[in-house]
Amino acid sequence: MEDERDIVVFEDDDGNELTMEVLDYLAYEGKEYALLTELVEDEDEIDEDEPEEVYIMEVVPVGDDQEEFVPVDEDLAETLLAIFEADDFDEVYEDDEEGE
Repeated sequence: MEDERDIVVFEDDDGNELTMEVLDYLAYEGKEYALLTELVEDEDEIDEDEPEEVYIMEVVPVGDDQEEFVPVDEDLAETLLAIFEADDFDEVYEDDEEGE
């Protein structure tokens, strides 16, 4: 059985749609962030020699059941990416929860 994927569709100023897949979420300093990459439907289209481009956005609740994804500044993105790459975000999340 295939895992359910978390898909988000963005629209640029020209009306072009960009479909992204959420790879993971992270709670950091009281806010939630998402690690995203462009959605690739066909695994054969992935170029193993080219690094996967990732994006980090803040997840902001809007209304009852909706979320808005907001770009973060470059310094924060670098900090969060380091946490994602270190794969110790569970520990950071636990520390964040204890501070609340």
